[in-house]
Amino acid sequence: MTDTLTTPTTSTPPVRQSLPRRALALVRNSWRGLTSMRTALVLLFLLALAAIPGALLPQRSLNTQKVDQYIADRPTLGPWMDRVELFDVFGSFWFTAIYVLLFISLVGCILPRCWDHYRALRTPPVPAPRNLGRLPHHFSETDDRTPDEVIEAAKASLRGWRTVVRPGQRDGEVTLSAEKGYLREFGNLVFHLSLVGLLVAIALGKLLGYEGNVIVIANDGPGFCTTSPAVFDSFRAGNTNDGTGMTPLCIKVKDFTADYLPTGQAEMFHSNIEYQAGADLATDTWRSTELRVNHPLRVAGDRVYLQGHGFAPTFTVTFPNGQTRTETIQWRPDNAQTFLSSGVLRIDPPGGMYATDEERRQNQIAIEGLFAPTALFHGSLLTSAFPRMDDPAVAVDVYRGNTGLDTGRSQSLFSLDPEMIKQGRLTKEARVNLRPGESTTLPSGAKVTFDGAEEFVNLQVSHDPVQQWVLASALTMMAGLLVSLLLKRRRIWIRAYPVDTTTGTVGQRRAVVEMGGLARSDQAGWGAEFDRLRTRLLEAEK
Repeated sequence: MTDTLTTPTTSTPPVRQSLPRRALALVRNSWRGLTSMRTALVLLFLLALAAIPGALLPQRSLNTQKVDQYIADRPTLGPWMDRVELFDVFGSFWFTAIYVLLFISLVGCILPRCWDHYRALRTPPVPAPRNLGRLPHHFSETDDRTPDEVIEAAKASLRGWRTVVRPGQRDGEVTLSAEKGYLREFGNLVFHLSLVGLLVAIALGKLLGYEGNVIVIANDGPGFCTTSPAVFDSFRAGNTNDGTGMTPLCIKVKDFTADYLPTGQAEMFHSNIEYQAGADLATDTWRSTELRVNHPLRVAGDRVYLQGHGFAPTFTVTFPNGQTRTETIQWRPDNAQTFLSSGVLRIDPPGGMYATDEERRQNQIAIEGLFAPTALFHGSLLTSAFPRMDDPAVAVDVYRGNTGLDTGRSQSLFSLDPEMIKQGRLTKEARVNLRPGESTTLPSGAKVTFDGAEEFVNLQVSHDPVQQWVLASALTMMAGLLVSLLLKRRRIWIRAYPVDTTTGTVGQRRAVVEMGGLARSDQAGWGAEFDRLRTRLLEAEK
């Protein structure tokens, strides 16, 4: 019996990397993962997914009143939705995080590829493969000329191709490598660089631009001037823009016209306006133009869009002492098809009519109700039959008391504070249906007259100092994409070597000519192009 003594082997413990090396490796691997094409596609999908709530839910940047009403209708779920910024999706922290990560991922993914396309653009044609017969397109024949003569004739015929002549492996062998379609790589390079430029331009536009919406009464109503953000009903400035230094611009709306189909659907909106900008402000010169949907006014780097329209009823209150107050205020269209609108007017008595401010506050007038551009009554209930103002009427409740005009508290432009009514600070004195010219007299002796209505337009003033760069980047990006899609890289190789036809050994009497072709795609007739090249290079030159 033999005992075998085995020496135990000792395993070397793995070398642990230092903390700085591990941190560097973590940063490097994270960067590689973030800038991969897969990550960019995932982030792009997440961005599209995150934009869905912005399309389905009301947004504060567009309509604050709708957001408030949406939250009020859902007292439990609404505040939680507001906390996660579902009513300000495109300015939320999570949407911004996805956008910034996508921006970094695309830039980190695109720039290395730009360098790759640049190197491919400068790369000379590759040497001829060892076996040209394995290529998708190939041809072989004998020629009476020497290999050098064949190659020189072929090179002279390949105008517009990038060519390189190299010696072969056989004695006397000469090869020609030719390639065409480098413009495809140039198109790829232009596309990727333009995409980066587009992303940068959009980001700069969001940082430096601003956007404001304002409602303006038509038919020579009071216009507005972009003196400060306070003149707008809603204003959104870029992260580096505080609302000062806006482009000076004044606008007055002359009229508004809407064309409707018989079904009540709007076909076209257009409005004639007058505006001042630049030197016109100093000379008090007004210029006329027409606004239409998707046809904005472009002046001094700003764009003025016609966003929408509605109606502004006019009421006149005649107080017991004979003094009058007339107000025209826009009401909110509640029905987009018939433009049945709701709203409120708050009218303060003229100064000096009452001895004390408290007495004056107790005699303020509030008018709340519905406006129909084409009235249709069901008994005493009012609705609208058509969005055009053919037969206007209102159904209103008239209140007297403290409307809260000078309390300092914010109030809705389109409804009264129900707490004021519940507390008895506002007392309903009448509920009437009125047509233009009709009036009602309150128990206090004041008379409320419905004078008719004016149309109003919603204008949007948008300032983007880099919009020209966005357009230029988009156009060059599309041009580069078309070039990269329509063109293709084509490669051909010609190998010529001498052969003795009598003995079958290499000699100097005739040359064997082999030709092969390869393209990234056989589409667009590459096979036919190869046949034409073969005919031109080999047969026509005999």
